[in-house]
Amino acid sequence: MFVGKFEHSLDEKGRVVLPSTFRVQLVDKGFLSQWDRCLGLWTEEDFFDGADRLTEKVREGATSLYAVRAFAANAHEVKPDSQGRIMLPQRLRDFAGLTRDVVIIGALERIEIWDSARWRDISASSDESLTQAVAELGI
Repeated sequence: MFVGKFEHSLDEKGRVVLPSTFRVQLVDKGFLSQWDRCLGLWTEEDFFDGADRLTEKVREGATSLYAVRAFAANAHEVKPDSQGRIMLPQRLRDFAGLTRDVVIIGALERIEIWDSARWRDISASSDESLTQAVAELGI
């Protein structure tokens, strides 16, 4: 499970240092792909579980086959190097609008990598959504 928020910068080669608390779960490898206006990073097990769920939604007619294609075609296997860095391919950096400053958040079953400015834009509405959900669900 991934939790927390961390601010980092991409280096000149498009690498980012993962927080040490996240690295321990990605020792062998992880999978990076497009996500909701950001990049998602999953453990191998969670990536394949998510892919299976997405494929099932296609079978049910709840989503398009194009979603599976985009998720799989843009996936990239990563393994932190000895300094805890992972390479973010240019096509994925372009998709997420990543330039230099990034925010890395734990989103329970995945890590999300956001452009700092984009994260600031959605952070307030995310806080409001949590407040509303807590009130509605009574938790």
